[in-house]
Amino acid sequence: MARILLIEDSPTDTAVLTQLLERNGHEVLASQNAEDGISVCKREIPDLVIMDVVLPGMNGFQATRALSRDPDTGHIPVVIVSTKGMETDRAWGMRQGARGYLVKPPSEADLIGTIDGLLGTTT
Repeated sequence: MARILLIEDSPTDTAVLTQLLERNGHEVLASQNAEDGISVCKREIPDLVIMDVVLPGMNGFQATRALSRDPDTGHIPVVIVSTKGMETDRAWGMRQGARGYLVKPPSEADLIGTIDGLLGTTT
């Protein structure tokens, strides 16, 4: 089981992703915006972060860059899960430090496979 921080402003997406992650044995922490998510990440040190891109205030690309460049959180893999599905979006997200990029809505197999691959686990 991994502790996963979900940074997502949509209550519907938060509920769906939380249910999917918990069904696969993960503990979920949730934050509705990037600034709060960064604070939660620094305080809780989750095993992995799932990041939306379109967020109020700071966007997910900026938050991913902040987390990946911070010595306290840089080791935590960030997976971007976004409606922004263009190849340029994926490439930009990866340049900001994301270790995975999935388009919403991700299939359960793709999301869990990505998480397991990054954490070196199997569920």
